[in-house]
Amino acid sequence: MGDLLGVAVLGAGHMGADHIRRLDRVVSGARVAAVADPDAERAREAVAGLDGVTVHTDPVAALDAPGVAAVLVASPGPAHEEALLAAFARGLPVLCEKPMVPDSAGALRVMEAEAGLGRRLAQIGFMRRYDTEYRRLKSLLDGGGLGRPLMLHCTHRNVSSPAHFTSAMLINSSVSHEIDAARWLLGQELTAVTVLRPAPSAGAPEGLLDPQFVLFETERGALVDVEVFVNCGFGYEVRCEAVCEAGSARIGEDHTMVVTSRGGAAREVAQDYLVRFADAYDREVQAWVDATRRGEVTGPSVWDGYAASVVAEAGVRALETGGRVAVEAAPRPDLYARVSR
Repeated sequence: MGDLLGVAVLGAGHMGADHIRRLDRVVSGARVAAVADPDAERAREAVAGLDGVTVHTDPVAALDAPGVAAVLVASPGPAHEEALLAAFARGLPVLCEKPMVPDSAGALRVMEAEAGLGRRLAQIGFMRRYDTEYRRLKSLLDGGGLGRPLMLHCTHRNVSSPAHFTSAMLINSSVSHEIDAARWLLGQELTAVTVLRPAPSAGAPEGLLDPQFVLFETERGALVDVEVFVNCGFGYEVRCEAVCEAGSARIGEDHTMVVTSRGGAAREVAQDYLVRFADAYDREVQAWVDATRRGEVTGPSVWDGYAASVVAEAGVRALETGGRVAVEAAPRPDLYARVSR
């Protein structure tokens, strides 16, 4: 165990438990050294059968547990700022699930704290950058063969939303992935947001504005539209089409299995993001472990996390006001001058 990277996992819910499984069974070079969750029983269940793991209800105690050399934050978004600042204070490398921090003011505090250290410690969990289809699309766009990108058409559908989901969360939780993916694919910042609201689906809970149509403008004149529909009822679907001056490219349609049998064929539709993006999560965490063991930090940065929070916040204002809202971000610190890949 001494040769393995000891990781404290904060949060043992749906996402945290899956990362604990991943660190134990899939990823090489790391082990779970500690886990923290307000529900101690849930934490114990998540690490059942794992040796040498300490269980805590206080996340800070988990950071100080024996053998911890890195942190994976998978707790709810409002708890991320405290966890990130505590990890920075201890010099611990962090992989933090999105949203880095739900509000832009908190995200700015995190960014200023890391910039004050003069070195990166955190990677933000925008796992689509590690998905095979997204990476192929990124390579194609960067290659320039299709010319300048003009538009991205995006679809983001969930079977159903959690009971606590609000209309704003369609943007700051669900569409936050498209925000980062668009910035990364295009290599441009998003500068303005408009949100259109069709009549809510009969399948949406009372009072939830679902679906929504979100339109982003970019700094070099491209447009990004996102259909977000979190109670579609039939499956988890994520698609993206890039329309360029000399052609287009589309991903997300065939990431599935088709079974043909007597009388017809059936197409499998993923029901959960952990199924659709399982390979991306595996690659993301493995890349983080490998980089951490080399003493490096790669992948989406705290600037990317901050930018997503600022854009999402503008999107929520656009949803509430019905108008176009400009994105107003702080200057990018020198620490993040290089584009995250």
